Amino acid sequence: MKNQLCAITGTLLLLSAVPMMATPPANEPGTPATAIVTAEAKRGRTIPPLMAEDVAVKEGKDKRIVTSLTPLNGAPLQLLLMIDDSAAASFNTEIPALKSFVNALPANAEVAVGYMRNGMTQMTAGFTSDHASAANSIRIANGPGGADVSPYDSLSDAVKKWPASNGSRREIVMISSGIEGLGGGFSPDNQYVNAGIQSAQKAGIVVYTIYSPSVGHAGHSYWRSSWGQNFLSQLSDETGGEFYLLGFGSPVSFEPYLNSILDSLQHQYRLTFTARSQEKAGLEDVHISVKEKDASLAAPDKVFVSN
Repeated sequence: MKNQLCAITGTLLLLSAVPMMATPPANEPGTPATAIVTAEAKRGRTIPPLMAEDVAVKEGKDKRIVTSLTPLNGAPLQLLLMIDDSAAASFNTEIPALKSFVNALPANAEVAVGYMRNGMTQMTAGFTSDHASAANSIRIANGPGGADVSPYDSLSDAVKKWPASNGSRREIVMISSGIEGLGGGFSPDNQYVNAGIQSAQKAGIVVYTIYSPSVGHAGHSYWRSSWGQNFLSQLSDETGGEFYLLGFGSPVSFEPYLNSILDSLQHQYRLTFTARSQEKAGLEDVHISVKEKDASLAAPDKVFVSN
């Protein structure tokens, strides 16, 4: 008995010396931060419904408290269709599919159409709930006359001019070759690409991208096209969207991609969590994941945290 008591006492002393991995308290100090996330099937075809307790958020190496996860199917939506005005003539055959996409958006969605040109986005239709009118504003690309300097500068320009959203989720569908004409290097650290990404992240905008080749030499330059696709993929991945392509040529049809985007809009959530308090407002690295359910999340790599 004496030996047993000694063993138990020794065990308790050992346990008391080991730090416990305590769950952070619900009233953890910090600043509320939000992100739009999209649920996807992980292994099967069915996407299970998610609750706040199903989601894990890390800010750097620190676990953060998830305070809410609100389904957005049926919630107000603002969607901007951005088209590269230097797209090759193959784009013009996709106009009927794009018009059908715009008309298929939820009735409470506001949609706008803009063309990327010389680092700016020239709107052919401002945000409107008149989907038919917005669809009719989709025109053929100017081709050589629309030679775009930087689709990522055009993205920043569109974000800067975005009207007040009244709490609506904000999304972009960008159709472009992704080729960055201002230089900045062919790497994930391209300053112009990153500036466009950060403008979308700061505004909480999800960006879907569809590869469509450009006119002229750049449009059939393998390495420029390759890096253009890399940049588009980086843009969508880091803002919580998806990138769609079919090799280096023109897609047979945008329709499957557009249908996939429509489906994604029905599986989105507004995630709210407690971020670390900051001395200065800015973007913070986050990792957002599903803990146990058979699902995954498309989510931004950074979120804007106010001070």
